[in-house]
Amino acid sequence: MTIRCCALVACACIALAVPPARADDSAVKAQAQAQAAGYNYPTQGRVEYVLGCLDDNGHDFANVYKCSCVIDHMAAVLPYDEFVDQSTFAKYATLGGEGGSEFRVDRAKAQARQFRTLQTEAYRSCGLGHDKTASAP
Repeated sequence: MTIRCCALVACACIALAVPPARADDSAVKAQAQAQAAGYNYPTQGRVEYVLGCLDDNGHDFANVYKCSCVIDHMAAVLPYDEFVDQSTFAKYATLGGEGGSEFRVDRAKAQARQFRTLQTEAYRSCGLGHDKTASAP
């Protein structure tokens, strides 16, 4: 047998020894990779957050990177729909009057608290002052 034939036989044996991937296995792997890389936030949502963060922390060039780091940190652990819900509850938690009553129920308070906790952790890990997160939406 020639070297080429031996190589072909070896490749064939390896191909037959490895079970074929099922479609649902690849879907599970893709989902695991997506969660490991974080959640995919729309660019508009990221930009809006960074601009708001810059408003709260100063329009310093270094803060562009720090605020981007914060939203990346949050996107790593929180799906976008939950991010929108929690940030909305946090932003309007102090809204007065009858219109703000929806944001003062227990569920809304819990959502706002979760968001602020995550945001404070992200601020600390990205080098932004944690004292500004108490009032930040």
